[in-house]
Amino acid sequence: MAVAADGSTLITPAYWAEACKTLAKRDRVMKRLIPQHGSACLESRGDAFTTLARSIVGQQISVKAAQSVWDRFAALAPELDAEQVLRLRIGDMRAAGLSARKVEYLVDLALHFSEKKLNEADWTAMDDEAIIAQLVAIRGIGRWTAEMFLIFHLLRPNVLPLDDAGLIKGISHNYFSGEPVSRSDMREVAQAWQPYCSVATWYLWRSLSPLPVAY
Repeated sequence: MAVAADGSTLITPAYWAEACKTLAKRDRVMKRLIPQHGSACLESRGDAFTTLARSIVGQQISVKAAQSVWDRFAALAPELDAEQVLRLRIGDMRAAGLSARKVEYLVDLALHFSEKKLNEADWTAMDDEAIIAQLVAIRGIGRWTAEMFLIFHLLRPNVLPLDDAGLIKGISHNYFSGEPVSRSDMREVAQAWQPYCSVATWYLWRSLSPLPVAY
């Protein structure tokens, strides 16, 4: 475990070392990328609401912009949990840089947690697709956001977010010399990553930016 800048505990995956060893053995790009990042690895903040909220804030904007908006949003309350979000004023949330739609999504997410509509206790036993189906029923959460949740909160090892712009760019840059790639190209490349697609995806994100992706 590690500690984040905000004082929260970060949880790291037990499978990371084995995943790196497997990926480096099977994939020439991973063999090159993995040693470049030392002991850094995927980290979970251990809080489902925060992870989903950060994913909503980060939709369709850069990692840097998302962090900037999140910092302003988080400054609105001492502990940004579901109950606190429901107490915030819409104008203050908009002033933090959130669009009207993202404000609506965050309020709906907070209501789901406040009213205990999500079966958090069941997630451990549920497969990835079942969890995705439950999450996409919430306004503002599509498949991409649900996949980020699987990776960053539940630390699921084998998630392949085919609609993620960073993954698309990472595969294009590292495997196809910058040429456009199709979903079938991505799936073909990812065959060598099984059962650690989440780990390979994380390293491709890092290949594009030294700033670790975090939700």
